[in-house]
Amino acid sequence: MADVQGLINDFATKLSKRKVEGSRETARMTAELLRTLISQQKMTSSTNHAAVLIDAVRGVGRRLIDANPVELAVGNIVRRVLYIIREEELSLQAGELTLSPQGSDREIDEEDDKLFLSSAATYQRILHPPSLSTLLGSKPDMPPAYHPSASRNHDIEGKGKFELSFTADKSPGSLTLKRHIMEAVNDLIEDIKTCHEQIADQAVELIHQNEVVLTLGHSRTVKKFLCAAKEKKRSFQVVVAEGAPKYLGHVLAKGLAAKGLQTTMIADSSVFAMISRVNMVVVGVHAVMANGGVIAPVGMNMVALAARKHAVPFVVVAGTYKLCPLYPNNPEVLLNDMRCPSELLSFGEFSDCMDFSIGSGAPLLHVLNPAFDYVPPELVSLFVTDTGGHTPSFIYRLISEFYSADDLALQQKLLPESEHSNSI
Repeated sequence: MADVQGLINDFATKLSKRKVEGSRETARMTAELLRTLISQQKMTSSTNHAAVLIDAVRGVGRRLIDANPVELAVGNIVRRVLYIIREEELSLQAGELTLSPQGSDREIDEEDDKLFLSSAATYQRILHPPSLSTLLGSKPDMPPAYHPSASRNHDIEGKGKFELSFTADKSPGSLTLKRHIMEAVNDLIEDIKTCHEQIADQAVELIHQNEVVLTLGHSRTVKKFLCAAKEKKRSFQVVVAEGAPKYLGHVLAKGLAAKGLQTTMIADSSVFAMISRVNMVVVGVHAVMANGGVIAPVGMNMVALAARKHAVPFVVVAGTYKLCPLYPNNPEVLLNDMRCPSELLSFGEFSDCMDFSIGSGAPLLHVLNPAFDYVPPELVSLFVTDTGGHTPSFIYRLISEFYSADDLALQQKLLPESEHSNSI
């Protein structure tokens, strides 16, 4: 565990010093670190293995989030891994449910077969709860659902006894749980690595012949998306807003031109003047919130408003690792980050803007350089993820497939059960 602690310290330092470039790389490194943590976590046979792993991942997750609260991909991956642990534990418990005949050794007749299948169906419904429509349409004489407090032994008309049993050996269970979790985390890492290609495969369905596409700044996902459409023999033009103050749009424009795409560079202030000639806006974002809103590079809200004004589709391309289960008003979410003022104005120019009449001088010029914009869900037309295309209203449903409600408040310390009951 000493080696793991060193890896945690190194990664937390890189996050705090902003040494990790991009949400995708941050997500991948976070998942690989948690995989190492799980593989080396020691557990005894008398402990709840899943609870031990959840506590360990939560502790590391809180530290990594504190190192860089603005990088929401860290919290997303921590919550994804916690969800994996919970799901694998439930899956193993479901696999350990067995119905073993005891008592009479005589052959089970046809009536017993029906009862056995009925009981098996009941336990299947426990593991996979039915929908509301199924419940409303079910017959009243359906077998009752199993409850943990109920007796595990059931007499069947005196012809034998079926016992609901669990495996007692916890050491093999610990190894099995770890192995399943590791396989699921490996799948998560692979999904992070290949999400750009899966998103790019959908480009030909959205970009049509002779269209004009506008984007802002630089995004690797957007670049692969546009290049994939070009490789499918789509002929279209791209307008790139330069993305001040870092002007990363220059990098994207040069990269697209090198791939043979007709590219036009414009200033950010020219977006409203150009948007009427555009057929679609395709952008990358920093994070997708639970309400369908997005945190994106500064200037994106202006582009979204221009697109809405001229009825131009505003399409967001983002991997599922950017789906954040929190809402924008959550206290754990920092919607913005103030970058260095020197990106706008060199430090030497500040010397002419000081008031030396009071003490050692006070600045007359202040520079604010926010990094992000918030774009509300009503300005977004479509999300293109590695799982397909989704409207903003469907994001909450998509998030429910990757996260557990028990893991939303990572920063909140859980109260003991007695204190919780007293507080209520």
